Amino acid sequence: MIDPHLRHVPRLGKHPSRFRLAGTPIVTVLIGSMATALPVIAQSPVMPQFGLLLLLSWRLLRPEMWRPWVGVPLGLFDDMLSGQPIGSAMCLWTIALIGIDAIEHRLVWRSYRQDWLIACLAIIICSVVGWFFARITGGGNVSFWLITPQMVWTILLFPFVVRQCARIDRWRVMA
Repeated sequence: MIDPHLRHVPRLGKHPSRFRLAGTPIVTVLIGSMATALPVIAQSPVMPQFGLLLLLSWRLLRPEMWRPWVGVPLGLFDDMLSGQPIGSAMCLWTIALIGIDAIEHRLVWRSYRQDWLIACLAIIICSVVGWFFARITGGGNVSFWLITPQMVWTILLFPFVVRQCARIDRWRVMA
């Protein structure tokens, strides 16, 4: 019988497939963006931005995995599903990834609290500027305070999502 603690240890000579290594994070972000298509009825945006949350989680968890330009195709997919003006998530996610790169190169070391602070700033900036883009492109006269519950839920959900990404990452690299 195999020891249950050793079941996640890779076998000698077995390696995960390229799709599993490179595709798993992308697929999780795409599934997170698809969460906006769930039939949730609300009078205000209360559903967290799962696509952005997963993008930030993967980027802060595995900094070497993605370049900043990956925000363009993933943001386009999110824009098409969320109903935001096309180009808003593309622009904002790319700027967030570039900002994380700039902050990361200046820090000597990072802790969990710093990652959460970086994610909070990125979530707040993306939410506020996304609200502004929607407002100037004909989204109506919507109050800023209407999007604050969504920002708060997204920020509070970040630690849980990072933990789930770490679990998925463990599966991803094991054969």
